[in-house]
Amino acid sequence: MDLSSWLERRADIAPDGVAIRFEDTDHSWAALDRQMRRMAGALAELGVGNGDRVAHLGYNSPLFLVLLFACARLGAILVPLNWRLAVPEHRIILADAEPALLLYEEDFAEHAARSGAARALALTDLAAALPAAPERDADPASSYEAPVLVVYTSGTTGRPKGAVLTQSALFWNAVNSTLMHDLTSADHVLTTLPMFHVGGLNIQTLPALHAGARVTLHRRFEPAATLAAIAAARPSLAVLVPTQLAALIEHPLWLETDLSCLRAITTGSAIVPQPLIAAIHARGVPVIQVYGSTETAPVAIYQTAGDALVSPGSCGKPGLHCEARVVDAEGRDVARGERGEILIRGPNVMAGYWRNPEASAAALAGGWFHTGDVGHVDPRGDYWIDERKNDVIISGGENIYPAEVEAILLADPRIAEAAVVARPDPRWGEVPVAIVVRRDAALAAPEVLALFQDRIARFKHPREVVFAEVLPKNAIGKVLRYVLRRELAATRAPSGGPVPVFRH
Repeated sequence: MDLSSWLERRADIAPDGVAIRFEDTDHSWAALDRQMRRMAGALAELGVGNGDRVAHLGYNSPLFLVLLFACARLGAILVPLNWRLAVPEHRIILADAEPALLLYEEDFAEHAARSGAARALALTDLAAALPAAPERDADPASSYEAPVLVVYTSGTTGRPKGAVLTQSALFWNAVNSTLMHDLTSADHVLTTLPMFHVGGLNIQTLPALHAGARVTLHRRFEPAATLAAIAAARPSLAVLVPTQLAALIEHPLWLETDLSCLRAITTGSAIVPQPLIAAIHARGVPVIQVYGSTETAPVAIYQTAGDALVSPGSCGKPGLHCEARVVDAEGRDVARGERGEILIRGPNVMAGYWRNPEASAAALAGGWFHTGDVGHVDPRGDYWIDERKNDVIISGGENIYPAEVEAILLADPRIAEAAVVARPDPRWGEVPVAIVVRRDAALAAPEVLALFQDRIARFKHPREVVFAEVLPKNAIGKVLRYVLRRELAATRAPSGGPVPVFRH
């Protein structure tokens, strides 16, 4: 048995029931099951087999989900690519994953051609071949213990690491999500987050398909289309990261849109601003928070709808099939109320990082996933996140790792030192800002910003450049990022230009 049995069994139970609605078209369970079988057959004819990787570069679509289940049927592994990344970033990921095949949407044809993939095929060509493809039976070698998903995350070094999630991890994640949301076949989930993230794929979408619920799937997030879908399609559940929530609240139709269909809105990916939660609670919809990461699939700690109103802003409690601890620097459990690193253990946690045993051993030391996030547990047993993992910047729901951006800055001989930190931003939650110590006094901010052109994804580009005489450091020479963040938060750029030079 493997994940593809989810579609198979639902096709037996309710063949004509609507599983997914996408761009005004309904996709039944029976249709998805047939597509999945033929997708598996078409991939096999292309030489994809057990253990092979298949990369995907494209927007949300039912075909993406069919591809995931087809990979599970073959024992193959799906590698979803963030379409916002630049070509050099994808080349690094593809060189590491070594996929047997890269499938891409036409919008990314030029990108795919420059990606360095050994073999690439347009998704439209594959879709056209499906009606004539043989229906593939499940591979006996495939099982719930087999890896099915490798999702890349940049990590503290800026070098991408592929978190390996087994079919079992996705199953237990779905069970945790089902208990979190009281999810049943009567529910209707709205998915607007990109499914190349575990948030878009695994918080509600896959759990909904496991439960037999209906999914309305959007190709990309658009505030007006999301509000229109809530008003017309009447979903009962949705996942929206803080940036999306802010965009909806700021939209002219926000107060006019009837939200009464929503049992809850789930959010996460950042420390969620209290005013956002309050604005949605004021409309009568509970905002429930989930905590986790790519490595935890991600549902690890969560609120229920009842918790949301009692303890707004917390992450809730560990999932029924997950454990959590808060420990000090020596790995000892701390008392309630004391800060420490959050550790996670459960069947939803990754098997390790793809072809990276050293990073895997460090992350999973002692059988627990070391998140690097600092938090505490309150007297009610609810978890709170106090500081985020390794200074990662979360802008619009996307992770930005300072080391990756800083490496580009420090490669320029005109720059002596550099640090990239977050500045709070009302639209994106936060944005990256480059703090630069110049070696060449003539270096100007536009020249610094030009260094990133066509090298990394646009969302990673610093929004501002601040010139400093020195960077604040501790006794062992480590840059005090919290000092830089504090000064940035207190200082606004005049007329959109650089803020005054920092002097430490």
